[in-house]
Amino acid sequence: MANRLARETSPYLLQHADNPVDWWPWSPEAFEEARRRDVPVLLSVGYASCHWCHVMAGESFEDEATAAYLNAHYVSVKVDREERPDVDAVYMEAVQAATGHGGWPMTVFLTPDAEPFYFGTYFPPRPRGGMPSFRQVLEGVRAAWADRREEVADTAGRITAELAGRSIGYAGDGTPRPPGPEELGAALLGLTREFDARYGGFGGAPKFPPSMVLEFLLRHHARTGSEGALQMAEATCEAMARGGIYDQLGGGFARYSVDEKWVVPHFEKMLYDNALLCRVYAHLWRATGSGTARRVALETADFLVRELRTAHGGFASALDADSDDGAGGHKEGAYYVWTPEQLREVLGAADAEAAAAYFGVTEEGTFEEGASVLRLPDTGTPPDAGRAESVRRRLLAARERRPRPGRDDKVVAAWNGLAIAALAETGAYFGRPDLVEAATTAADLLLAVHTDEHGRLARTSRDGAAGPGAGVLEDYADVAEGFLALYSVTGEDAWLELAGTLLETVLARFTAPDGTLYDTADDAEKLIRRPQDPTDNAVPSGWTAAAAALLSYAAHTGSARHREAAERALGVVTALAPRVPRFTGWGLAAAEAALDGPREIAVVGPAADPATAVLHRTALLATAPGAVVAVGEPAPDGGDAGAARPAEVPPLLRDRPLIDGRPAAYVCHHFVCDAPTADPERLARAVGTVADVRARD
Repeated sequence: MANRLARETSPYLLQHADNPVDWWPWSPEAFEEARRRDVPVLLSVGYASCHWCHVMAGESFEDEATAAYLNAHYVSVKVDREERPDVDAVYMEAVQAATGHGGWPMTVFLTPDAEPFYFGTYFPPRPRGGMPSFRQVLEGVRAAWADRREEVADTAGRITAELAGRSIGYAGDGTPRPPGPEELGAALLGLTREFDARYGGFGGAPKFPPSMVLEFLLRHHARTGSEGALQMAEATCEAMARGGIYDQLGGGFARYSVDEKWVVPHFEKMLYDNALLCRVYAHLWRATGSGTARRVALETADFLVRELRTAHGGFASALDADSDDGAGGHKEGAYYVWTPEQLREVLGAADAEAAAAYFGVTEEGTFEEGASVLRLPDTGTPPDAGRAESVRRRLLAARERRPRPGRDDKVVAAWNGLAIAALAETGAYFGRPDLVEAATTAADLLLAVHTDEHGRLARTSRDGAAGPGAGVLEDYADVAEGFLALYSVTGEDAWLELAGTLLETVLARFTAPDGTLYDTADDAEKLIRRPQDPTDNAVPSGWTAAAAALLSYAAHTGSARHREAAERALGVVTALAPRVPRFTGWGLAAAEAALDGPREIAVVGPAADPATAVLHRTALLATAPGAVVAVGEPAPDGGDAGAARPAEVPPLLRDRPLIDGRPAAYVCHHFVCDAPTADPERLARAVGTVADVRARD
């Protein structure tokens, strides 16, 4: 018999709808029920593609005896962290403070007033490796609740007060200062110290794709010419592209590598990783002309559209790490790994031998049970291009016949905003209008399904219906980022206007008087603490994502109010950059844009004129960190006979006529404008477009 989760839209919650545990979704009614029964609340937080969440579910939540104990002594609440990042953030902060680490599944015990008093992550069904069993934990917490209630209440009250008292504010009366050259240089030095010169990336195992840091390094190189910054970015991108973390057959990146060499991934594929990395590799190609970067950007974009696009045109959250192994089991990586024998079955002996050498498949295996993760270890002689492509095509076709990993088809607003930006830019760079169309369709879905009549965002949707969670700061910021990228690529004014509406909500609902930012709106559900975090995790922090979008919008519109808000928000990066540069990459990238810009590029000309397209693409390929691009027809009062534009012309296109009847580009930098030009080469020099890249298809 299904429990209450059967009425939810989250795929993760629906995975638990048939558990014998009497689950509740996060709701006031759940805590009222705990209060009525005078029992504690078990809060279990995870997400659909989380491997150890599946393990704990199978071991404990599907176990009848464990479920019976939970139902008798607790009110059990299940939360999808991707649907309710605010709930996750608040209690993860408590878990990390109490235990020194965190992760999912997250297991927290609460009072009926939602105050935490005992914490953990995964608990096994039997004691293991110094960990108590889940049943032991349940019995211990129940005993404490029954026999030491005063002690529990004191602990819960103390933890809650400590959490509630944590807030980030700017001291003194001065205006917060965004990072300058000194702080950005110190951040680069810190990254250099942590850089793995042998294998690429930063730190040791496990290694996560440093997407936001890579964006900073590319921008820092563009602004300063730092070869060290570019070398770290190139080496890391090359290592990831050759490693097992990258799907050598179908494109796209796994969530992280369990080893320092990028050989064995944790196989789940997340929308946000692939959106961010698609854009990073496209930007690396823009800076260097790297053929590998071009290939990976396009393959990752194609992966997004092929594997994650939903029937309604949005992008699903993730693919599971686990899948059926074809022999009745359910294993991590089963869809992706190969043995030499499997290669021979598909390719025949000769091609299998070449493929094994090319992809690093060994008899011993690099993963489990003699299987290997495909990678490009750069050993031996690679097959010629035609043979390599034939091998890839046949292996991919064979893999398609395997049982596929599950897909979390929940559409998250923020992650779709990142995907919109990546696909719009990648499509524009490489002449792929289908990718721009995919970005536009996803943006249309966010408008139609995620946006209410007041311009407020829903966090998630599924099957074309909005989910219950309100949008958080990263949703507004990343969707605005996506809309601004779409505006620059398409020239459709509505995307600029819609980005402005979202950013007005950021200023009105998420921003404190001193310029600091909160992750939830001032009218959102009140939790024991209003979450606030300026550091990056797997995705850019909402705080610095908002600063970046505010900067771009200010450059497009000339709004001093938006630029000042962005600079105030970046004040926190000034303090963090020298100390934790690995966790402030997006803020550092935004600071590079603030230091370089505003650098406004307006391209004016008839849409059907090929010269307009050349100037527009040259502008889009600008490496200058502070560059923003607007394109459009000349206005009727510009003195030319071009097509009429709406009465409300976007600011960068106002009073910008053609030059001697020809399409023209206007560049302004730090509020000083160059003479307009119809020459793509001159425009390229002004905005940092690399000539050999600009000439490529």
